[in-house]
Amino acid sequence: MADEEAEGAERMEVSTELSQAPQRQASWWDQQVDFYTAFLHHLAQLVPEIYFAEMDPDLEKQEENVQLSIFTPLEWYLFGEDPDICLEKLKQSAAFQLCGKVFKSGETTYSCRDCAIDPTCVLCMDCFQNSVHKNHRYKMHTSTGGGFCDCGDTEAWKTGPFCINHEPGRADTTKENSHCPLNEEVIAQARKIFPSVIKYIVEMTIWEEEKQLPTELQIREKNERYYCVLFNDEHHSYDHVIYSLQRALDCELAEAQLHTTAIDKEGRRAVKAGTYAACQEAKEDIKSHSENVSQHPLHVEVLYSEVMAHQKFALRLGSWINKIMSYSSDFRQIFCQACLTEEPDSENPCLISRLMLWDAKLYKGARKILHELIFSSFFMEMEYKKLFAMEFVKYYKQLQKEYISDDHDRSISITALSVQMFTVPTLARHLIEEQNVISVITETLLEVLPEYLDRNNKFNFQGYSQDKLGRVYAVICDLKYILISKPTVWTERLRIQFLEGFRSFLKILTCMQGMEEIRRQVGQHIEVDPDWEAAIAIQMQLKNILLMFQEWCACDEELLLVAYKECHKAVIRCSTSFITGIKTVVQLCGHTLETKSYRVSEDLVSIHLPLSRTLAGLHVRLSRLGAVSRLHEFIPFDFQVEVLVEYPLRCLVLVAQVVAEMWRRNGLSLISQVFYYQDVKCREEMYDKDIIMLQIGASLMDPNKFLLLILQRYELADAFTKTIPTKDQDLIKQYNTLIEEMLQVLIYVVGERYIPGVGNVTKEEVTMREIVHLLCIEPMPHSAIARNLPENENNETGLENVINKVATFKKPGVSGHGVYELKDESLKDFNMYFYHYSKTQHSKAEHMQKKRRKQENKDEALPPPPPPEFCPAFSKVVNLLSCDVMMYILRTILERAVDTDSNFWTEGMLQMAFHILALGLLEEKQQLQKAPEEEVTFDFYHKASRLGSSATNAQNIQMLLEKLKGIPQLEGQKDMITWILQMFDIVKRLREKSCLIVATTSGLDSIKNDEITHDKEKAERKRKAEAARLHRQKIMAQMSALQKNFIETHKLMYDTTSEMTGKEDSIMEEESTPAISDYCKIALGPKRGPTITEKEVLTCILCQEEQEVKIENNAMVLAACVQKSTALTQHRGKPVELSGETLDPLFMDPDLAYGTYTGSCGHVMHAVCWQKYFEAVQLSSQQRVHVDLFDLESGEYLCPLCKSLCNTVIPIIPLQPQKINSENAEALAQLLTLARWIQTVLARISGYKMKHTKGENPVIPILFDQGMGDSTLEFHSILSFGVQSLIKYSNSIKEMVILFATTVYRIGLKVPPDEMDPRVPMMTWSTCAFTIQAIENLLGDEGKPLFGALQNRQHNGLKALMQFAVAQRVTCSQVLIQKHLVRLLSVVLPNLRSEDTPCLLSIDLFHVLVGAVLAFPALYWDDTVNLQPSSISSAYNQLYLFHLITMAHILQILLTIDTGLSLSQVEEDSEEARCASSFFEEISQYFSSCAGHDAPGWYLWAALKNGIIPYLRCAALFFHYVLGVTPPEELFTNSAEGEYNALCSYLSLPTNLFLLFQEYWDTVKPLLHRWCTDPALLNCLQQKSSLVRYPRKRNSLIELPDDYSCLLNQASHFRCPRSADDERKHPVLCLFCGAILCSQNICCQEVVNGEEIGACIFHALHCGAGVCIFLKIRECRVVLVEGKARGCAYPAPYLDEYGETDPGLKRGNPLHLSRERYRKLHLVWQQHCIIEEIARSQETNQMLFGFNWQLL
Repeated sequence: MADEEAEGAERMEVSTELSQAPQRQASWWDQQVDFYTAFLHHLAQLVPEIYFAEMDPDLEKQEENVQLSIFTPLEWYLFGEDPDICLEKLKQSAAFQLCGKVFKSGETTYSCRDCAIDPTCVLCMDCFQNSVHKNHRYKMHTSTGGGFCDCGDTEAWKTGPFCINHEPGRADTTKENSHCPLNEEVIAQARKIFPSVIKYIVEMTIWEEEKQLPTELQIREKNERYYCVLFNDEHHSYDHVIYSLQRALDCELAEAQLHTTAIDKEGRRAVKAGTYAACQEAKEDIKSHSENVSQHPLHVEVLYSEVMAHQKFALRLGSWINKIMSYSSDFRQIFCQACLTEEPDSENPCLISRLMLWDAKLYKGARKILHELIFSSFFMEMEYKKLFAMEFVKYYKQLQKEYISDDHDRSISITALSVQMFTVPTLARHLIEEQNVISVITETLLEVLPEYLDRNNKFNFQGYSQDKLGRVYAVICDLKYILISKPTVWTERLRIQFLEGFRSFLKILTCMQGMEEIRRQVGQHIEVDPDWEAAIAIQMQLKNILLMFQEWCACDEELLLVAYKECHKAVIRCSTSFITGIKTVVQLCGHTLETKSYRVSEDLVSIHLPLSRTLAGLHVRLSRLGAVSRLHEFIPFDFQVEVLVEYPLRCLVLVAQVVAEMWRRNGLSLISQVFYYQDVKCREEMYDKDIIMLQIGASLMDPNKFLLLILQRYELADAFTKTIPTKDQDLIKQYNTLIEEMLQVLIYVVGERYIPGVGNVTKEEVTMREIVHLLCIEPMPHSAIARNLPENENNETGLENVINKVATFKKPGVSGHGVYELKDESLKDFNMYFYHYSKTQHSKAEHMQKKRRKQENKDEALPPPPPPEFCPAFSKVVNLLSCDVMMYILRTILERAVDTDSNFWTEGMLQMAFHILALGLLEEKQQLQKAPEEEVTFDFYHKASRLGSSATNAQNIQMLLEKLKGIPQLEGQKDMITWILQMFDIVKRLREKSCLIVATTSGLDSIKNDEITHDKEKAERKRKAEAARLHRQKIMAQMSALQKNFIETHKLMYDTTSEMTGKEDSIMEEESTPAISDYCKIALGPKRGPTITEKEVLTCILCQEEQEVKIENNAMVLAACVQKSTALTQHRGKPVELSGETLDPLFMDPDLAYGTYTGSCGHVMHAVCWQKYFEAVQLSSQQRVHVDLFDLESGEYLCPLCKSLCNTVIPIIPLQPQKINSENAEALAQLLTLARWIQTVLARISGYKMKHTKGENPVIPILFDQGMGDSTLEFHSILSFGVQSLIKYSNSIKEMVILFATTVYRIGLKVPPDEMDPRVPMMTWSTCAFTIQAIENLLGDEGKPLFGALQNRQHNGLKALMQFAVAQRVTCSQVLIQKHLVRLLSVVLPNLRSEDTPCLLSIDLFHVLVGAVLAFPALYWDDTVNLQPSSISSAYNQLYLFHLITMAHILQILLTIDTGLSLSQVEEDSEEARCASSFFEEISQYFSSCAGHDAPGWYLWAALKNGIIPYLRCAALFFHYVLGVTPPEELFTNSAEGEYNALCSYLSLPTNLFLLFQEYWDTVKPLLHRWCTDPALLNCLQQKSSLVRYPRKRNSLIELPDDYSCLLNQASHFRCPRSADDERKHPVLCLFCGAILCSQNICCQEVVNGEEIGACIFHALHCGAGVCIFLKIRECRVVLVEGKARGCAYPAPYLDEYGETDPGLKRGNPLHLSRERYRKLHLVWQQHCIIEEIARSQETNQMLFGFNWQLL
């Protein structure tokens, strides 16, 4: 490479000479005749120079050279003067009306549901924030890339098309300069330059020769430098490409990754440079390594270096012209003209078309720039947009075919631009009129799908490729875009072209009509499930297009009739097989029907009938326009209604047979198809239309014949004519199901009138009815209702307009979502046989409604609500009800039910028969009330009251009903039967009264009559209910008497047990113990109250055996979890100084940056049981395949009872009762002052020191006594205040103590376990102190009292933890504990100072207190005797330790007072305030400038009191759990004032804390001196920033904005710190510190201990010790993570107006922050439950391959 670099240096000098004269270059161009040739000559010289290093270019240098030597001269040449000045002028004047921002993948877009013409009209973030739509019903979505902001496009918005920035005629664009200051010369120059530039760009972009350049660019001698270039494709994975490159080029992983990332981003990359041969070899290598059985090799080419350079420059030139165009509309127009002109003497199309046609062959980077060019030129000028659209449609077929065989994503294909043109209403109409774009699209579809046609010319998608079909959907989408806005004005031309397109579309439907036919499997199960998804998916894609075609047709009566005729022809053409063929004859009740012999259960049948269904849709629209009567003009030949009904009927029969399980051998594919057939996504164009087709049939055929046809197709003719003697239960069940299904369809045909055009209803009423029936099942959230309603082409369901008429909204609580509940007045519209209910929904709704009626003490009849009237075209359908065959069917069913031997009926079947009867009676009643009796021909009543035809059974329907009332199995139907009989009565009366007026009134009378009987029934019911209640009461009384009796007789047994239960909640017990005088409620010093201990009997959750907790018994343990925590940190994100190996955890920093928290779920096990359980878990996990939820290496398991994550157990050790003899205490008080105590302790310590230094081998202790002379007395004098022998713990307890202590050490320091490490006891004390601080902080945060509000698990956990800490000392070497103790005491004892004693301000004193109190008994240990202090000694030790440390803490607080606070309120001078001032004077002598010296005394006192309370609360908790002394009442209730005094009295402190100093002044003075003169302390005070002030600030999650779009806005401005490109990022917000990170992206991965981890996980290690809460901004999901490999999703705290979260912004409704939810999230963190949440969620969502959390 050396010589090449030298060459490079020379070249650069050459170019600098050039660079000095951009003007010179420009003027030289001016003299040339042909600019194009001169321009190319210039480029031929410079471009290969500048872009010669393709492998690792110096990008900045390249850019600089290009600017100087090419772009600046071009700009001079264009403007003829200094370009910077000109561009600045242009910039000032250009006021755009179109925004034109092109979206990148992942950007947020906004659409307005109120104003957008269709959902594809979107705004970018900035325009949205500045527009009126911000206050409308907007939707947020994440762009897939390649869209375009529609701000300023008046055709896209009904109102508010401009945001503030793009509003025309704004104040700052005044009239004079709104005209662009482009003079004629510049425009003339542009006309000269642009065509040459564009031509060069196009020629170079689509240049195919790999080895040479076009002749006009070949002016240099040819060098032998080639590149091996690798191209991007969408088939090979990242890893596969990296692997292939490593193998082929023999390069490092990092280099291969670099190449791969570049290829993925840019689309191509040179991976090797060299001679042609060398590159060719590399190419073959890469190909061979990347090829395998299932995959093609990678696409590699060898390119000549200069070709590469020119291609690269062509794109750079593209960006340049893009920039120039953005300044002026004139430039854009010149550019567009140049692109559209065809070269006079070539057969090539215009330049822009050549680019479009070459698009599929280009790589990603080139496509992006070219698409941007199109966006910023053609799409910004409406006139040229139209011309571009016409070019696009001209080559549409070819473009789509190339896209379908291409493998790049849709977003970077030229075909994705269709949405920009086809959705513009005027443009769409123009394209239909001029180029018949509908036909173009449908023909394209037919041309890309022929491979799926079978020999009958029907589609068959068996073995389809999903990717390819997915690409075909893009063509279908274009059809939707063209049709999305209906034309308001129809020209003759538009009508002709549209019909042409409609015919062309019918061709596609013809290929789908009857596709993928199936035959019932008999005998043997189908071997392979056929592919059904493709056909259903296309059906879904077409659903809205079919509806839109029908809507377009319905715009105009003539058009509709012609379309109907065409569609009718097509249906008949597809039904030829039905028209010819053998006939059979069916007879019943004297009616006969001749029909084709066909059985669904034996012959071929298909579920796909789009033609028939389109015809049904058109028929309904005809009926709505009232034009059905004109049909005969258009279809003069036989209408052939049987043919039309035939296929939809077969489809419904197929569904019935599937329900009857006749098709179960056909496998799952059929079940899935039937599911979708009735599902909300497809039913509008499948199931619903089939029902309509039957209604059309019923309205046009003779009712009896129609019913015979139905019986015949359901294969039930025999079931009703002969009684089938069968003992085969399965067959009977099958018949019964079929009859039920048939009756149900009949109910739908007669009763379902809620379709505009079938019944007299509006769209709103239809939606209301859907909602009512959904809410009759159960109250539902908004999203569930919307999901169950069909969407129109604008993705609207019409739900919001009507929901509030029928339902009321109920807001959500802290979890769950808001739901709608049905209003009572809408209940009357409930129809049990609603045709969109699935089987389960039907039974659920029926159950709910009956239950409700029962609660209201009403009868349980659920008759149908009176249906709306049919439209005239469908009015004959009701005749089905009263025809002979229907009567026969109903009567047969009722007769079978009355017949005791018959099992040929079911209750469901009867219910349906009742429903049909009810419908008939309601219909007749409605007709009679409207018209005089003689005009009503509908005579359901007479037919039903006529006697049966069979002589044996001469009964009419009414008699049969009376009989059914008496059958016991039909108890549930009694109310319905009563209702029907009453209806019979009403209709009979209406018939008998000949006069209409009388008729209506008598109807009312009879209804009143009804009500009387109804009331009687009600009263009867009430009486029964009352009787039942009394009966129940009586029984209960008897039972409790028996119980009492039993207890009396077995009294002894009960007394003993009642003592044992309930000892768990000792807090509760303490309150009820005999009143201890308040004087005893003191925890420290000689007046210490008695320890309250009870016998504790616990039950093991594993073996269920009880055991008393005793020191000598086997250990019982609590399941617990130890974790690192930063919940209390004052400096978030503070780096961990040292590794765990060298960290010294004895002193805690005052900012509590990293603590070790121990939490327990409070469940108890025997240690032995737990060990067995844990071993079993280990075993089972070794045999399991899927990812483990917990890390067994580090001892994790789930608590067997509550499944929370644990990683250790705490041994439960009972409290040792300690009594203090008050006389001794009094006596000792005289003797043992603080000064004396300090001397004694120091003597003991120095004694130890002498021992350890003098005689290294202490063999005979007596020698020592002699040698030490005087000091012997001193050394032992500590023992003289009272000692007792050591507690003996059982071995089992000791083992558990060691186990738990080691876990705390291992997790707290992140080191391998080592039970002998000297830091084990330090970690024990540290976790005790930190856990107490965390719990105190949490209680304070929630404003709860200190003792009254502890949860049971917190209480049990703390109790066990403290007693464990007391016991843990015994299991360690006492010499070690003494060493630690000496270091701790060196902080607070005057003469004990070692080199490493930290300064007062750099330690947390509560940690010192806990350590000192727990370690202090070690001073009583000696080689010879193993003693511990007696109660009274420890009382004094603890008192003095506490007082000393409290004084140190007071000093800490006063030194760090923040005097910056306002001192506005002045308080009166109190005793405390005076003491504060004097004390402060005392200490300020040590400081030249002390923080609080100028603050008044009352302020100091207030600050001190405020600052010390958390410490006192922690101390109270600590001493309570160590000593078991009952705290004062005030600490159980919530009172701020009482709390402070109670704390002081419990901890033996004066309420005026300064009295402590006065009391011990002589002793404390030297101490104060030592503390205050410590240079380290002065140093701390100077560093204001890192100073910790008291009370410490409570941590909370960061403030989030109320409106979610603000967060999205933040994210849209986020730039990844590590990568320059603006590719899609996943911005993630840390809720602890507010940092925005770039997640799941290679650019931000870090390597920790040789493992790659993502940015979030890396951040979590620092910010939250591995535990963190993130918000994924683009998806509105909260993520909890822990450690490197675990995490879970958690509901975000943002809710829409319906109280629902929206993960992934799928619904896109406006979201607002819910404070309660956010607070809950805060508590999850502060209660240290994040790990628990993760474990729980992972247990419920066990996946075989989980998400790779490590790379988050």
